[in-house]
Amino acid sequence: MRMRKKKHLDERLEACRGVDLGWIPDGVHFDGLAVPVDTAAVFGNTAPLRLEIGCGKGKFANTIAEREKDVNFIAVEQTVNVIVSAMEQTRDLGLPNLRYLCGKAEYLLKVIPPKSVERIYLNFSCPFPKNSYAKHRLTHARFLDIYKQLLTEDGYIIQKTDNAGFFEFSLNSYSDNGFRLRNISFDLHNSGITGNIITEYEQRFLSQGLPIYYTEALVR
Repeated sequence: MRMRKKKHLDERLEACRGVDLGWIPDGVHFDGLAVPVDTAAVFGNTAPLRLEIGCGKGKFANTIAEREKDVNFIAVEQTVNVIVSAMEQTRDLGLPNLRYLCGKAEYLLKVIPPKSVERIYLNFSCPFPKNSYAKHRLTHARFLDIYKQLLTEDGYIIQKTDNAGFFEFSLNSYSDNGFRLRNISFDLHNSGITGNIITEYEQRFLSQGLPIYYTEALVR
C-alpha cells in the first residue's frame, strides 16, 4: 500500500533544503543534485565520510553526528514521508556535518564518489523474509558490490538487526563476497561491545525482550 503523503510535506521539505543533497527518485533524474557529490564542497572540509543507508526518522544519524563532530555523515532514505522528520531534526540541531539523500541504495554509485566512505551503517534494514525477495536485502551480493566500490581500503560495514534469518543470510553473504567478519554478536546488549547508539526500532525490540544481532564486515 502506498503511504499517504504527509500534510504540508512540500513546505516541510523546502524548509530543510539546507540539509539535503538532493533527490534521486528513479536513479535517472537527479532533482537539483550535482553528481557525483563533491563532499569537500558540501561539508567545507575533508573529514572522514560515513554513510547510513535506511536512516528512518533519523535518531541514529542525528545522535552520532552530534557526538562525532569531526566526521561527516550522509544519511540515505528512500521514503520522503520519513526522511523529512530526520531532516527537520538536523536543521533544528544545526548540525553542519550531516546531510541527507533521498533515493534508493541501488543508485549510490551515481552520487557518492568511489573509495570515499570509511564506514557504512545498516541499522535494522528490511529483512525481506521471503526467499523470492532476497535480492532486495541490503546485504545481498548486488548491494555488497556497491559498498565495496564506495568503501575505502580500510572501510567496513556495521550491521544491526533483530531478525535471526536475515542475520544468518548476511553473515553468509559477507563471507561469500570477500568481506572479513569481526565482532559477531547474537546478543549485542550483553556482548561488551561499546559505543552503541540505540535506534527507534532497537528500543522497540529491546522492550519486547528480543536480542539484537550485530557484526562488522571489513573490506579485505
